[in-house]
Amino acid sequence: MKLVRLLILFVAFPALAQQGGMWIPSLLQGMNEKEMKSLGMKMSVQDIYDVNHSSLKDAVPQFNGGCTSEVISSQGLLLTNHHCGFGEIQSHSTVEHDYLTNGFWAMSQAEELPNPDLEVTFIVRIEDVTTKVLEGTQAIDEKARVQKIQQNIASLTKTLPKEAWQENSIRTFYEGNQYMLFVTESFKDVRLVGAPPSSIGKFGNDTDNWVWPRHTGDFSLFRIYADKSNRPAAYSKDNVPYKPKYFFPVSVKGVKENDFTLVFGYPGRTTEYLPSVAIDQLVTVLNPAKIEIREAALKVADGFMRKDKAIKIQYAAKYASIANYWKKWIGETTGLKKTNAVAIKKAQEKEFMARVQKAGKQAEYGNLLADFEKNYKAIEQYSLARDYFTEVALRNTELLTTAYRLYQLELVFKNKGAQAFTDRRENMIATLTEIYKDFNKNVDEKVFEQLIELYGTKMPKQFVPAAIAGADYKKLTAEVYGQSKLTSLDGVKELLAGDPAAAIARLNADKGYQLLKAMAETQTEKVMPKYDELNLQIAALQRTYMKVILELSPKEARIFPDANSTLRVTYGKVKGYEPKDATYYEPVTYLGGVLEKYIPGDYEYDVPQKLIDLYNKKDFGQYGEKGKMPVCFIGTNHTTGGNSGSPAIDAKGNLIGLNFDRVWEGTMSDVYYDPSICRNIMVDMRYVLFIIDKFAGATHLVNEMKVVK
Repeated sequence: MKLVRLLILFVAFPALAQQGGMWIPSLLQGMNEKEMKSLGMKMSVQDIYDVNHSSLKDAVPQFNGGCTSEVISSQGLLLTNHHCGFGEIQSHSTVEHDYLTNGFWAMSQAEELPNPDLEVTFIVRIEDVTTKVLEGTQAIDEKARVQKIQQNIASLTKTLPKEAWQENSIRTFYEGNQYMLFVTESFKDVRLVGAPPSSIGKFGNDTDNWVWPRHTGDFSLFRIYADKSNRPAAYSKDNVPYKPKYFFPVSVKGVKENDFTLVFGYPGRTTEYLPSVAIDQLVTVLNPAKIEIREAALKVADGFMRKDKAIKIQYAAKYASIANYWKKWIGETTGLKKTNAVAIKKAQEKEFMARVQKAGKQAEYGNLLADFEKNYKAIEQYSLARDYFTEVALRNTELLTTAYRLYQLELVFKNKGAQAFTDRRENMIATLTEIYKDFNKNVDEKVFEQLIELYGTKMPKQFVPAAIAGADYKKLTAEVYGQSKLTSLDGVKELLAGDPAAAIARLNADKGYQLLKAMAETQTEKVMPKYDELNLQIAALQRTYMKVILELSPKEARIFPDANSTLRVTYGKVKGYEPKDATYYEPVTYLGGVLEKYIPGDYEYDVPQKLIDLYNKKDFGQYGEKGKMPVCFIGTNHTTGGNSGSPAIDAKGNLIGLNFDRVWEGTMSDVYYDPSICRNIMVDMRYVLFIIDKFAGATHLVNEMKVVK
């Protein structure tokens, strides 16, 4: 089967070509294997990915659709980040049993806590299905092409072979130039086993997020359960621990600079092949708007959380979620400016056009970059309006987010009738019952007041509804939160009760709902049609641009597909870096650094007394190194969101760390990877075992693992 070449063009950094790249694990033979061997890898690529025998990929499931995890025992013990399991830890926490503050450790399997709706998904096999997906797509317009591809994918997903308990999923690569089939199996009985207190698992909290040096024990433990045939099953007390095809040995040997590292996981989204005009728009227009909105929301929430413990528990996960990308966008923008990414992209584009000309393809591809320029200029105001609506209405103001859910329910009534409305209503109420458990009217009202003013004053004027444009925003906020039924679950139930037509009438009389509906209808009627039209044109250009890069790049180039939440391998080395002149960061941090940052009682930098005692006694067990306790290390692995919880693996396939972050100066690696400053951050497995064993006393969990010395 013909495979697209996996290469990448690094015009600016040819000497460092072995750094960077997110590679499909089934396609590592050849160039990638040679590179990994040259970096020190002792395994074969069959050890990493094999369909017929157990391999590393069999121990790396996706965790709940957004993170990565790894199996570390023959009894289905699962390791991921604390922040990946945070929602589950929070859901089991109360003021009386505050597992966020105090941690949780199941001292037997009977004490492990079930988690409804949590699942982990394993990859069974990966196949190239490009020819089948693109069948019948030649010589038709772009809209028809997209529809035909969707039809082909839907048909193939249903008909391609798999076991009854498995699923087929087809994903696009290289901007639609390649399609791969992923056969998966998902386990839905996943129980919480252990989590350190947040003073370890979130040490440094939002201040240290995306920052090095780092001292965070960002890990949590779960266990996969299966039916008695070792197959996926819904939660049942009769289920038994899953017997994995493969699990990782855990190394306590430690790391040193220039050691080989391989990170396996599910990176979410990168756009490495954007043209310079797109990056410039990101840096100067789109990121600044999103940063400002989230900064305002975070400031309000932080003020309430510092004063009220109950609110702190309610909003802990939400605050962390909002803060994560707020800080990431700041670092990304800074990094793109610092590395002169726009200028470097322009230089690459000049080289690209020279290759087009040399190949005699000027007539076919000579206008590509000019067309990018025209379309990105045209879409800018629509993209900005879309971001404002998404950030204000759908992500950061809970009353508006709830109203949008109800707006979708009204559309169900209009499009499908009363019965469909009634069927959907019960599910909606069940969903909102969970949401309102962590809703606080006072917090949300102050967030709304800040964000609705930004919406009214910073959104492109032609897309601001009359109810918001030029309003007295304090008065508008008081009216909405004083009159709307959406400030409580009982209020929502009252609006939705009884006859569907009457419920819709009550909704449309509600002040909060009216406001959201005006915002949503403006988006639907004025923003999204043109945005979708232009975005379709840009997507077609990007696909052609990618096709030409693949065709015309030299054989020694390295072109990897952008991340799309599918299983990938990235390899590199443990390595420090120089973020600015006369400043060098060592690649490993130690427990002494935790004590240097310690601020008693501070919600970011408090330290448990037992950890202090262990440090003072130097009671590190087999996990210490020359009288010091390693905590975190950094490497040149090319990671992004979705790699949270990814296993960091040594040259022989042993687990040495747990990926959880990137350095702030290098967060622009989603758009442009620069090996001089892009580093991923990993918890050292010695620290993970030290916390489980010496701090928590859960030695039975360490005994369950295969520890390699």
